[in-house]
Amino acid sequence: MYTPTLATLQAFTTAYTESDLFGKLIILSLVFLSVLCWIVLSFKVWQTKKARELSLAFQTALENNKDHLLTLDVDNLPRATHNRVPNPYGTIFAVLKAKTLETLNKKMFFLEQTSKENKKDHPIYLSTADLELLESHVYTTISCQSKILEKDLFILSTIVTLAPFLGLLGTVWGILVTFAELQGGASASSNSAIIGGLSTALSTTVLGLVIAIPALIAYNYLKNSLKTFSSDMEDFLHNLLSTIELQYRKVDIS
Repeated sequence: MYTPTLATLQAFTTAYTESDLFGKLIILSLVFLSVLCWIVLSFKVWQTKKARELSLAFQTALENNKDHLLTLDVDNLPRATHNRVPNPYGTIFAVLKAKTLETLNKKMFFLEQTSKENKKDHPIYLSTADLELLESHVYTTISCQSKILEKDLFILSTIVTLAPFLGLLGTVWGILVTFAELQGGASASSNSAIIGGLSTALSTTVLGLVIAIPALIAYNYLKNSLKTFSSDMEDFLHNLLSTIELQYRKVDIS
């Protein structure tokens, strides 16, 4: 007595063994797509989860040291433990810190060249234009980090489209083989004449859908999750800019 699982596996095995060469290639292609789908799916879910956890830890560390952001050493802040896990918040902070210090140093240099008085009597401030330039510069970094997180997602979207088409191709080919056998003189009641074609037709249809459905769910989930992550990165940047603005923007006294 077969269990449903064993019976299903036997059906696919029979479909493969009874198929012709082209039918075998279609089934093997679908099996390859299935393996590739689950590898990419698992990796991207793991990568996104780890990047979010790292970003949360990084943001918490900055909140505890927000009074001296520009003196923080990035190497002493939370970092990824795996080279395939990006650190978007860390990269954003590092770029913003470097660009801010560069702007402040330029202002300091200009002040030293134009003022004969002690530079301590002239604190360095960031203007609105400076803050807008910093924001524009770091937005490029956010875009780059989003592209890194979205890397390889095209594989899932390709599988979503390709798997059902391969399944349909197997279906049409299996039916075509069945009719060819019948036209060749095989009896309609003869299983050996039609089992190969019908098995290929049904098995490839099922495989195509079984592969495409989880790939579609995973792709939509990851796409939406990474879109939210990009929005979170923008919010993180605005919080950093607000903190820097409070510390280095000149207060207008009317």
